[in-house]
Parts: sequence; C-alpha cells; structure tokens
Amino acid sequence: MPIRPATLADVPAMRVLLARSPGAAQWSEPQLSSLLGSGAPHLCLVLENQGSLDGFLVARSLGPEWELENIVVAEATRRGGLGTRLLTALFDHARSAAAASIFLEVRESNLPARRLYEKFGFHPSGQRPRYYRDPAEDAVLYRLDLS
Repeated sequence: MPIRPATLADVPAMRVLLARSPGAAQWSEPQLSSLLGSGAPHLCLVLENQGSLDGFLVARSLGPEWELENIVVAEATRRGGLGTRLLTALFDHARSAAAASIFLEVRESNLPARRLYEKFGFHPSGQRPRYYRDPAEDAVLYRLDLS
C-alpha cells in the first residue's frame, strides 16, 4: 500500500473516511480541498490500497514545529499498522524539514490513538478542558521532540 501526497481527486474519499470516524476532526470537502492548494503549509498524505483510500494524515508546518491535525484509518483496516506507516511518513518529512518537534491534541477517551502516540514517544504536555463538542470532552495535548 503506497503512501502518497493527497490530490483534489482524493477529497471525496477522505470525507467518507471522516464520516465513518466520528472521533476524528470532521472537515468539510471545501476545508479539505483548501489544504491541498499550492503554497499551503500542510502535508496531506493518503494511504491507498487497490484504488481505495484506507487512511490519510494532515499535518502543518509552523516553523520548527509541526502539528498533526488529523489522522484517519478505515475501520476495517485499523490495528493493521497503517497508522504507524502514516506517522512514520510524517516523522520522515518533518525531520527532512529540520523540525524540532511535533505536537497534537486528541480526545481524552480515544485510548487507541493515545497508545499509538505514546508508542512513538509522544508525551502528554497539557489538557484543554471541554475542547471537543458532540460530545463535550477534554483534549489531551501531546508533544514529541525530534532533536
């Protein structure tokens, strides 16, 4: 399954994956499309399997820091290493851009995601009370220093 940069043609499939992943940040097709414009500081990667999208990742560069904004893996392929592959691709890209750290936020109840981040060395760095809605929930902030 190759990982490649997302294109505008991928946006409808990315939206379907989001709709099937209620714990992920829900972005509209216009919001996703705007991430792919030229000059945008976003890294958008997709994981494709025999013509279907099984996952994607969105991150953005903020100078020496990167923010992981969204990572989604199709439910049928979860726990198969796809999230690991997407995160590894992000780390490779961030390191090649001389990034010092990567940070993210995640729903407090999203234990599988939190375990994945901790497996890669992310450590909790804060909390945002009632950050998420539908349902209301705290966000746990994570950070990974690359240097």
